[in-house]
Amino acid sequence: MTDGRMMTDARRALMPPRVLPWLYFGVAYVSLILAFTAIAWSPRAAAGFFYHARLAGIVHLVTLGWITVSILGALYLVGPLALRTPMPARWPDAMAFGSVTIGIVGMIAHFWLAEFGGMAWSGMMVALGILVVGGRTWRGLRRAPVPGAVKVHIRLAFLNIGAAATMGVLLGFDKVYRFLPGFVLANVVAHAHLAAVGWAAMMVVGIGYRMLPMVLPARMPAGRTPYASAILLETGALGLFATLVCRSAWSALFAAAAAAGFIAFAAHVAVMLRHRLPRPRGLPAVDYAMRHAFLAFASLAVTVVLGATLALREPSELTMRAALAYGVFGLVGFLAQMVAGMQTRLLPLLAWFTAAHRAATPDLMPSMAAMTAQPLAGTAWGLWFWGVPALAAGFFFNAIPLLTAGAAALAVAAAIGAIQAGRLAGYAFGVRGRISCGHHDAERGRVAPQQSVVQAAQQ
Repeated sequence: MTDGRMMTDARRALMPPRVLPWLYFGVAYVSLILAFTAIAWSPRAAAGFFYHARLAGIVHLVTLGWITVSILGALYLVGPLALRTPMPARWPDAMAFGSVTIGIVGMIAHFWLAEFGGMAWSGMMVALGILVVGGRTWRGLRRAPVPGAVKVHIRLAFLNIGAAATMGVLLGFDKVYRFLPGFVLANVVAHAHLAAVGWAAMMVVGIGYRMLPMVLPARMPAGRTPYASAILLETGALGLFATLVCRSAWSALFAAAAAAGFIAFAAHVAVMLRHRLPRPRGLPAVDYAMRHAFLAFASLAVTVVLGATLALREPSELTMRAALAYGVFGLVGFLAQMVAGMQTRLLPLLAWFTAAHRAATPDLMPSMAAMTAQPLAGTAWGLWFWGVPALAAGFFFNAIPLLTAGAAALAVAAAIGAIQAGRLAGYAFGVRGRISCGHHDAERGRVAPQQSVVQAAQQ
């Protein structure tokens, strides 16, 4: 009896929090919709030279509001299910969410007003919330039964976001007090690469080693080879930061190191694709998570080519325009879309586990195919497929109609994602009335045993 109770307590400890991840994902979708809507609504205000307050605000809606907030929310699901470390929501976690959300609102508002002192103070609030979640994750990883390479990626990512946040705050105060040495634009570009490569990409790769085997499904890469991507990405991120600040020609070498890190990760993904496992029951017939991942890797390839070109060429009007396309493919096409693809699989799992807290018959739950509207998922994927290159081309050629169309397509895709999230939240919290009585749809094949969903999470 005691052993059974202990096992039950252990399983409860590995259940994701009921509410907190949904709050993070809600903020993330609002941020992404606002970012693309702002461009579509006033494309001329976003176009042109990339270093201006309005575009910086839009970029931070994507990098902080969408990518970072989604990562923080996902950790409360990935931690228990994939990393096997408890992540219960306590009062510091609620405080961290509030600090991140209020800080992002303050940052974007002050960017819009071109008031950089307030932006810097708001950035400190965002950094505080991220570091609280990072501290919890860091401690939980000590005993997590996962490969050391995964832990290294995640820990390096949090160290890098701490450094990137510090630099961002200093840049904000420097706009007011003028104390940082060096060229302002070089400092901004260095900060952007440290955040993009050292934080977002490092975390996406680290979590990807655990989550992509779930999405395919496949076995995790064995041995020490996954350490290669961590070493190369970290070398590239820190090296790029230092050489860009110093405006050194050695930046091309560290850009190559970062590119090699992405190639190492892609090689592991190729191995996973060649050694797939049988698909668990209850997965959607068309795997839009993997389709998003394929588009993201295509954007990454374009990003690497553009980055290498920019590193080797002297600054000019052409390279300034190419830098905008480089940013679109890297931030939106790769990182933002990879997050969007993961959410097509994470949100149904979160809905299932949220509902399992209170379900009367936890062994009978709707499958992920039943909870996800596949026509909407296909439409969103098509809009990402067209919207990313259209947005990049619009920035590169300063073509306002194309820029508007690409941003509008991505705004609609983000809105569809938000609708899907709301639909899944309805299942999770019983609004749709199907969770605790899943047998109503059993004859139409909409019910999957608990084991198949858990296998999809822990494969």
